[in-house]
Formats: sequence, structure tokens, C-alpha cells
Amino acid sequence: MAFIYRDFINETSYKLAFFMELLGIFFSVLSFFFLSKLFGKAVIPHLKPYGGNYFSFVLIGIAFSSYLQVSLHTFARSIRSAQTTGTLEALLVTQTGIPTIIVSSSLYSFIRTSLRVVAYLLLGLFLFGVNMKGANIFAATLILALTIITFSSIGIISASFIMVTKRGEPLTWIFTTISWLIGGVIYPISILPDWLQKFSYLLPITYSLEGMRLALLRGFSTNALLPHILALALFAVVLLPLSIGLFGYGVKRAKIEGSLTHY
Repeated sequence: MAFIYRDFINETSYKLAFFMELLGIFFSVLSFFFLSKLFGKAVIPHLKPYGGNYFSFVLIGIAFSSYLQVSLHTFARSIRSAQTTGTLEALLVTQTGIPTIIVSSSLYSFIRTSLRVVAYLLLGLFLFGVNMKGANIFAATLILALTIITFSSIGIISASFIMVTKRGEPLTWIFTTISWLIGGVIYPISILPDWLQKFSYLLPITYSLEGMRLALLRGFSTNALLPHILALALFAVVLLPLSIGLFGYGVKRAKIEGSLTHY
């Protein structure tokens, strides 16, 4: 709660930035709505598995890919900020465990991102007529939870690089670019060449967005979505312990080198 309160006080001191963010969400949705008009009422085979409507497809993509962005950046930024302001060493010498510091420092960012996602979905539902009747909310929530754990694990790995090298942006940039290119954010992966489609299934975002679309737009049952759920669970089981271990190693190495306060 202390971490959340700290970040809330910091964010609310920039009221104009908050207002501009809301405007940015609206104009982003509006842009894709107009773009979807290019297709008219044409039936696009690649969109059939998701209900056939491009705007609904891309709305889910841009809304829930926000979790990828926040997961990859919030941990590294939090560590970087603590380094530059001189609070990192003070945090690490307290009795607070490393996992608690990692998770708590990102909680406010995830709460804020969840509000952004809700804003995207509400705009789609009430202003642009997106149909989510019959959505499988339970399956969507389960997929979202596994998505956050998986994406956060990758973000913690990035933060562990910053502990040692003081720079982690290249790793984050590469993963984000590949995920947006072949992860099905703004177009179905079925339009990709066959060999690239196979590569896309090595990325967690592919299972996340595909599962989320099928749950919210088509109302697929939880059993039908098990391949997506199990794939994300496997990513989470492998990446979470790995990320915590790497971050702990990064902290230990920085302490040995005496570089905790270096930036």
C-alpha cells in the first residue's frame, strides 16, 4: 500500500498529463474505427475466427497489449528511478524482501493500465458498437492473470539487466517490436507466411490476444481455450522463477561491486 500511495501521489501531481492520456485513448480508438471503415461490409476470411469485424479485433489487440508495454517497462523504470534518485540502496537494506519490492513497485502501473483497458473496452462497447454479448469473463480473467505474470517475468528480467549494466532498453525494444510485428496485435497472424506463423507461437502475446479475442468476442468455453491457457501457464511457470532468480543475482552482484547507487 505504501508503494501504491507513493506512486499515486506522484502521478496525480500531473493532472494535465492524466487528461491528455484519456484523450490519447479516445483518439487511438477513433483512428482504428475509421480505419475499419475501409473494409466496409466485406467478409475477410482472416477475421472469421474472431467474429469478422476488424474494429473489434484491433480494439482487443491495442487494449490488452498495454499490459505488454507496462510489464516490460515498469520494473526497469522503477529500478532506474531508484538508482538515479538514490533510494535503491536504502530499499534493499530494509527487511523488505526482494520479491515484495519488485511486485510492489509495479502495482500502481498495473492498476493504471487496467483502467486504460477498461476505458478502451467501454469506448468500444458504448460509442462504437462492439458486440461482446456472451463473453466468457472467467476465461478472459484467467488468461489476463497468466498474461500479466508472463509479461511481468520478462519485465523483471529486463530490470535485472539494469541492476548490473544500468541499461536494459535494447532487450525491451527487441521483444516489443517482435511482439507487435508477429504477435497479432493489429492484424491476424494468419496473414503471415507459414514459417513466421510458427515463430509467432513462441511468443506469449500470441496466445494471450488470440485467447482473449475468442473469449470476449466469440464466447468460447474454458475447455475450448485450454490450449491458450496451458501455453500461458507454461510460460509463467518457466519465466517467473527465472526472472526472480536473475534479479536476485543482479542485486547480489551489484552489492559485491558496490554499484547499487551508480547510474
